[in-house]
Amino acid sequence: MVLLVTGCGQAPEDRAVFRYALQGAPGSLDPVQADNAYAASLVNNLYDTLYRYRYLARPHELVPSLALTMPQLSEDGLELTIPIRPGVHFIDDPAFPDGRGREVLASDVVYSLARHFDTASRSRGAWLWRDRIVGLDSASVVDGALPDGAGLEAVDDYTVRVRLRQPFPQFAHTLATALSAIVPREAVDHYGPGFGIHPVGSGPYRLRQFDANRAVLERNAGFDRGPFDLAAEGFRIEGQAGLGLEQLEGRAYPFMDRLEIEFINEPMARWNSLRSSRGVDAAIIRPDLASVVPEAAGSTVLPPSLAPTFRAWASLESGFAYYGFNMSNPALGDHPDPLREEANRALRCALRDAFDWDARNAAFYRGAGQAFPGVIPPVLDAWDPALSSASIEYAPDRARQRLREAGWTAENLPALTIGIEAGVEQRQMFEQLRAWWVEIGYPADRLQARVLPSFGEYLRAIADGELDVFLLSWTLAYPDAQYALQLFYGPNAAPGANSFNYRNEDYDRWFEQAARLHAGPERTALYRAMNEQVIDDCVFIGSMSRIRLQLWRRDLVMLPDEGPALGLSWRFIDRSSDAP
Repeated sequence: MVLLVTGCGQAPEDRAVFRYALQGAPGSLDPVQADNAYAASLVNNLYDTLYRYRYLARPHELVPSLALTMPQLSEDGLELTIPIRPGVHFIDDPAFPDGRGREVLASDVVYSLARHFDTASRSRGAWLWRDRIVGLDSASVVDGALPDGAGLEAVDDYTVRVRLRQPFPQFAHTLATALSAIVPREAVDHYGPGFGIHPVGSGPYRLRQFDANRAVLERNAGFDRGPFDLAAEGFRIEGQAGLGLEQLEGRAYPFMDRLEIEFINEPMARWNSLRSSRGVDAAIIRPDLASVVPEAAGSTVLPPSLAPTFRAWASLESGFAYYGFNMSNPALGDHPDPLREEANRALRCALRDAFDWDARNAAFYRGAGQAFPGVIPPVLDAWDPALSSASIEYAPDRARQRLREAGWTAENLPALTIGIEAGVEQRQMFEQLRAWWVEIGYPADRLQARVLPSFGEYLRAIADGELDVFLLSWTLAYPDAQYALQLFYGPNAAPGANSFNYRNEDYDRWFEQAARLHAGPERTALYRAMNEQVIDDCVFIGSMSRIRLQLWRRDLVMLPDEGPALGLSWRFIDRSSDAP
């Protein structure tokens, strides 16, 4: 009997197992390193954060998770008081003196945020809070000890107080990111550098296996957030009916006993695994492989060959893909000589002019992508539909003219190292890119790919300035343009979010001004000015928001999401009660 397979490809004893294909492998599961979508998806299931997003609400809405309420804000907007849930425990682990997980306390919240300001942690997320919390900057914490007067405080076991240098309306959103996940000091001390592969949290799942190919998570029996409330999670009959979500009402979650997350970078390999009777249950699939032309959002009609087996959902990603230039390389970026500085800008602009977003979209996304100028994507309120599209136009003649007028020739163009991850698709993207640039006169032998074996190594090479041109995507961890624009904020230079190492005094001043403002015309105007500045400086080639096509087996009850709530849906996935 154990060899019999159901119509959905699952053995009977596997009904409480969810198998998912993640597009890349995280290098670490330490929250201070969780600045990428792959790590964040896992960290958000292994750890608690003070806040999260409603599972079904669109647009996304922030709600308490480990916190009991939304922050209580002082009249001047500078002090936040956050009560946390009593009775929540870390998982059992040898890091604790008796091997039993202790209660999560306010002091753990303080410690977890303070770690970002200890250089020993090698944080990739300090930029979220640096110079915003009183007394904390990039290296103000030593071995967990905060400086005197620091604005992070455990008032008692269940109350956290934060004092800000200036109003920061987005602060609560930062406490829903994987970077803010709560860790116990005992585990960090016990595992040392190995903590990134020995996560100890209080989230819905705990880790059982983690290597370069997969992660296996098992349900944390001690996790309790009460019964699932369909209305509280933002359920809408329109657009969400027919997915079976009603069967979740009133039940304790997470619903799956085990998550098996396969790291499958290649699109064809993900597609083959999904079609296999013993492969994954769900994955993001390239539309052309499934012979689907997805709509911008919502349920998608599948061809007859797939409809009996799968459901599909298309959504415009809450983020974008782009190519970046390393501005710290004087051969391409900033230069002390004003004439060379301007010549370098002309070079970057020419390379941008020679990039064909329509061809990239057609070749790799079957036209299911939306190119847009700048880094404020169409899903955000600050997006400017009237912004000139010149920066995303394919204009090889204009590119040649820029090179010619700036004095660039085949003899003096600099050699460029272009980073790619190992895999067929990224190699194809590189060859397409190089062909465009050769067409405008760039010698092919000066455009060399550097292949990195993993996403973690790729990020390390960018942070260390080893790549002149790099391809990245950026997912908005909270739904505001500030999260995209901080990619170019000078103090966020690598290893922070500013992988370009871009510095512009006007931009930095506007960014700091906008951070103090609530949503409104003044803040939107600053956001748009910053967007236009980085377009004018030709710091990057971009951008494109891709329509993500997600397929999952019909016996699953789920609503996938490409928004800021990375991995959140996994705790709410169930098998249909009507499935055989």
